[in-house]
Amino acid sequence: MEVNLFNAPAYSRHMAGSDQEEADQSTLDEGTSSTSDGQQLESAREDAAGDANQNQGSTEESTQRSIRDMLDDEGEASVFVNRDLVEPDTIIDEERIVGRDDQLESVVSFLKPTLQGNRPPNMLLYGPAGTGKSLIIGAVTQQIIELCQSKGERFGVVDINCQPINTLDQAVYELVQTVAQDVGTEVGVPETGVSTKRKYRRLYELINEHYDSVIFILDEIDLLVGRRENDEPAYSKLLYQLSRASNTNEIEGRVSVAALTNDPKFMEDIDGRAESSFNPRDVYFPDYDATQLREILENRRDAFRQDALEDDVIPLVAAFAAQSHGDARKAIDLFRGAGDLADEQGDEVVTEDHVRESQEEIDKDRSLKLVQGLTTQKKISLYATAAVAYHSNRAGSSVPSPVGFKVYQWVTNELDADQMTRETYVKYVKELSTYGLISTSRKSRGRGGGMYMEFTFTGDPEAMMTRIVDDTRLERIAEQQELLSSVVNAQLKEFHEG
Repeated sequence: MEVNLFNAPAYSRHMAGSDQEEADQSTLDEGTSSTSDGQQLESAREDAAGDANQNQGSTEESTQRSIRDMLDDEGEASVFVNRDLVEPDTIIDEERIVGRDDQLESVVSFLKPTLQGNRPPNMLLYGPAGTGKSLIIGAVTQQIIELCQSKGERFGVVDINCQPINTLDQAVYELVQTVAQDVGTEVGVPETGVSTKRKYRRLYELINEHYDSVIFILDEIDLLVGRRENDEPAYSKLLYQLSRASNTNEIEGRVSVAALTNDPKFMEDIDGRAESSFNPRDVYFPDYDATQLREILENRRDAFRQDALEDDVIPLVAAFAAQSHGDARKAIDLFRGAGDLADEQGDEVVTEDHVRESQEEIDKDRSLKLVQGLTTQKKISLYATAAVAYHSNRAGSSVPSPVGFKVYQWVTNELDADQMTRETYVKYVKELSTYGLISTSRKSRGRGGGMYMEFTFTGDPEAMMTRIVDDTRLERIAEQQELLSSVVNAQLKEFHEG
């Protein structure tokens, strides 16, 4: 007989009913035994449930103890005692500042008038990445804040990094937001939907209300290019407005501007009015040498437990950093990374092997994270620039920006991709200098020839191209290396001989 499973309960009840009499008789005969067995079964179920609950609680308690034990063990075994000392952005004590005596004295002398009720001069702090510009200006302004507070004066430090900011309007909003956060009040203007002039007014309102004197610190100022309307970069307009704000009585107190840049020829692109208004005092920051880097690291040795560093660790870290153009930030990153590896591997002492492994990880992570996070347009810009450095038949591997842009145009045409302007291409490539992958310098083509940027890769351009090719849109170009090489060298020849 075919059984409908949807009616199985009814079918079962029907079958049970036919045998009910026999079943009742069986129940009468075995009543006592059945009752006893049922009680025992119920008791067993209760015992099992109790054991299960107890085991579950025991398991949870054991797991919790295990996590706590792991955390406690990791804390006790760490090679660090004060990890903040090897964070590159930590404002350190004056006695830990190394190899920057002249620069420190200059910045102190320029800002000292603030303490005497006078307006300090504007400043231009320039030099390669990782040479102490932010460190020095940060350390001095922190001391001025504390001295002014002891006198009941309100000294404001408005510090922004221009690297991720695209336009003048965004830069002014960032300044407003920074001041509002510092004084604990509302921003007071929306990020979009109002004019830049309105944002300036709000900035001046906040400063007049909360500060007696203020310094604007504009880090990576040369990257604030903007839309280049009328060929005047956004940073030129910003410097003009801020440096003249006290002269026009828009800011009632004393105002000074400190611009920080890696570009030694930064002032050459500034509009004449902005240059006259800004008129900064220059402070140059050269690369650190290996001896200075060792001293910097020695002054942060107490970030680690005593006897947690092998003798050769600091010299090796300094040597690696010296090879990377004397960048103290990279030295400190490498120092910290070696300690982190020792902790991860459960080692009580940091060794040369940790340093070498950390260096490999930093190189790999920097390029991977950078490339993975770039937009397609930035990948194309970087690929074209690396292609010039790699395929060039000329001595050296520097890339003139006009040549890089011509190759960029060829690549975008091959890919049928959108094409940016030359200014945008240069801006994209210059951004890479903040990661230490490319160094930039401004060059002249002689009288009437104009200026151009020159890019030099600090690492292997071929390796960078390989990373970028992981983007499937660029695979077609990777398969045309011979043609790409001929395009590169034709453009180089035209640039140098034309």
